[in-house]
Amino acid sequence: MSDIIYTVSQFNRMIKGILENDPRVHEFFLEGELTGVTYYKSGHLYFSLKDSEGQVRCAAFNYRYKRIVEDLKNGEKVKIFGDVGFYEARGDFQILVRYIERLDEKGDLFLKLEEVKKKLEKEGLFLKERKRKLPFCPKSIGVVTALTGAAFHDIVKTTRKRYKNVNIYLYPAKVQGKGSAEEIIKGIECLNRVEELDFIIVGRGGGSLEDLWSFNEESVARAIYRSEKPIVSAVGHEIDYMLTDFVADVRAATPTQAAELAIPEKKVLIEKINSKKIELERLVLKKIELEKNRVNHLKNIYILKNFSQIIEEKNIILIDKERELKKIILNILKLKGKELEKRIEKIDGINPIKLLQRGYGIVKKDKKIIKKVEEIEVNDIIEVVVSDGIVKSRVKEIIKK
Repeated sequence: MSDIIYTVSQFNRMIKGILENDPRVHEFFLEGELTGVTYYKSGHLYFSLKDSEGQVRCAAFNYRYKRIVEDLKNGEKVKIFGDVGFYEARGDFQILVRYIERLDEKGDLFLKLEEVKKKLEKEGLFLKERKRKLPFCPKSIGVVTALTGAAFHDIVKTTRKRYKNVNIYLYPAKVQGKGSAEEIIKGIECLNRVEELDFIIVGRGGGSLEDLWSFNEESVARAIYRSEKPIVSAVGHEIDYMLTDFVADVRAATPTQAAELAIPEKKVLIEKINSKKIELERLVLKKIELEKNRVNHLKNIYILKNFSQIIEEKNIILIDKERELKKIILNILKLKGKELEKRIEKIDGINPIKLLQRGYGIVKKDKKIIKKVEEIEVNDIIEVVVSDGIVKSRVKEIIKK
């Protein structure tokens, strides 16, 4: 064992010298799958290159001058050309990229993710029509994320800043690595049983694509779809969408933005209420003023101003009309009375009793009126009805005209 004790800077300088003098790590090609692709406004590109067993960090400084494309995506397979770089001050090891070439074949993880996305989309899990709106002013919210991560603290901090009265329920879950998908699912199912919750935020802070991969798991996406409460997907990444973002009711780029989207600012709400109050008072006063003007206008209208006189005039007209109507009714009654008398005289003229009183009689046989001599025979008993009684007789002789 060597007795030499290096300082950190001495050790880093030694490693840098070893790497710079080893021809095997200069001007070489490297093939793998892209992850953590990030373009910066400074003109630098950072990413990692990985395979099934490991990964290495890469940097392409001033990538535009090296004719490197600006639309590289996580999951793509590429071939790069470059050198090993070692940043002595921080002890960082990375590949300094000079050239990047896309390969036709996409990364295995990326291909599997695309297959799952197509399947879920075909089943209708991404439909906009099924996405629910978040309540305007929630009272209680649930959060599924790591207890020790920055995501939960960002959500709490932002929520308390915007509206202190909101209750926050946390289900602490692993959000990366083995078993994380199962814990996230349990968290969603558990918080769904809390009746007072208005919605649930599911997410975590930023990281590499591998760190975020739990939110690309089909089982997690289906758990979000089954949720009876609205879900906000808040995975800390800006550029790419995770599978949970497509299924969730609302997508937020970061946990902080999730709280900003879902929790209204109490101060802003109070300002809006006060503004509405002032506007309402103004409208009420304006309405009162309009009604006052209308009443004053009505006071000067001739009909209302001379209402008593007009009523008196109308009353006189009504009395005259009443007299005319009474006169018309009396004339009609008089005419109808004369018509009635004539009808009575006519009816009275054909009254059989009147005929009998004038000396006429009615002949009956077996209670049947006899109209012709052919209806009786000699010795028949007949009845002669006169004005004051009945005469029964026997027929002795029949004389025909």
